[in-house]
Amino acid sequence: MSDCCSAPGLMSLDDAIASLTSSVSPISETELISLADCDGRVLAENITSPINVPSHDNSAMDGYALRAADIENSDILPLAGQSFAGHPFEETCPEGHCIRIMTGASVPTGTDTVIMQEKTEKADNGIRFLSKASVGNNVRRAGEDISTGSQVLESGHKLRPQDLGLLASLGVASVKVYKKVKVAVFSTGDELKLPGEPLGHGDIYDSNRIIIISLLNRLGVEVIDLGKLPDDRSVIRDALIRADQEADVVITSGGVSVGEADYIKEILEELGEIGFWKLAIKPGKPFAFGQLPNSVFFGLPGNPVSATVTLHVLATAAIRVMTGETYTPSVMMKACTQTPLKKAAGRREFQRGILSTDENGSPVVVTTGSQGSGILRSMNMANCYIVLPEASTGAAVGDSVQVITFDKLLS
Repeated sequence: MSDCCSAPGLMSLDDAIASLTSSVSPISETELISLADCDGRVLAENITSPINVPSHDNSAMDGYALRAADIENSDILPLAGQSFAGHPFEETCPEGHCIRIMTGASVPTGTDTVIMQEKTEKADNGIRFLSKASVGNNVRRAGEDISTGSQVLESGHKLRPQDLGLLASLGVASVKVYKKVKVAVFSTGDELKLPGEPLGHGDIYDSNRIIIISLLNRLGVEVIDLGKLPDDRSVIRDALIRADQEADVVITSGGVSVGEADYIKEILEELGEIGFWKLAIKPGKPFAFGQLPNSVFFGLPGNPVSATVTLHVLATAAIRVMTGETYTPSVMMKACTQTPLKKAAGRREFQRGILSTDENGSPVVVTTGSQGSGILRSMNMANCYIVLPEASTGAAVGDSVQVITFDKLLS
């Protein structure tokens, strides 16, 4: 991995994400776990269906099962029995008869059609059918949804509640998933205090670490919280060594700028190697990526908005690959800005915005106000990023801009 810290200019965001996602691989360890514990886990195997879904021909309506040919010449058929879900009609329906049937119930042998109840009425000697029917009307065929042996989910798929329901419908009780990626987290800075502690002159509360850990928990990794560390080179070095021994990924907050007490980059160069440092994005230029002997390293900026944006936009792209998840870039959409957007050319900006629709149902967006990298409320109020390209110098009211809505990691 080459050191590009001294290279002229700043690395583009696209090049950075390509470097991140190509430099890591999914962890190889897997485990077999029960379906009840699978939400948010990443499949480590392809899933094929062991059964047909539905497993039998069944009714899509409450009504009557019959042979379509039997009502071609007669609109009244005597009732021969009933078929309910879980209590099927076990015999063959006699020719010229019908069977009372409920939605989801097995279609009896000897019938090929279901006529809905609303198109029937009771008669003295059976059921009168008010319309004719074609063979197969209102019948859901066995295997119509999923056939035996067909692939339903691919390895690399992150399981959602609807996926678990699908697996349950197939009778699958457990699946093979990738083991959770372990991520060690710590923040650095003599000025940091924990929430609940009194603030001294020049102190601030450590908000970054709680944001990082909360977002990582939503990502579904195992977090190792190493706390907040002072600006002490030996303490930070020891923490990096410990984190590298215990985790697959190490994330730090602060200490990657060029100040005299910013030791992270220096220690990383000593213990491992730096992939890149400083990007053409705003907020978040001083973002570092590298390798320790046993783990991947992400150094986030100290400003809370910068830390949040770089973790969300950059680091999670690589972590998702490491979890075994199939990485897909965020989907952009167009929206009309209702506030002027200021920007200097040179870096891609992720301004925080509030996306909604106007009276015509068209997407519109406004900024959350001041876009300083220390103004965490700009993230708190937002539901999207307004993405302004490197060459952009801003946008006027009414201009079309690119927007990325917050995914479940931030919404």
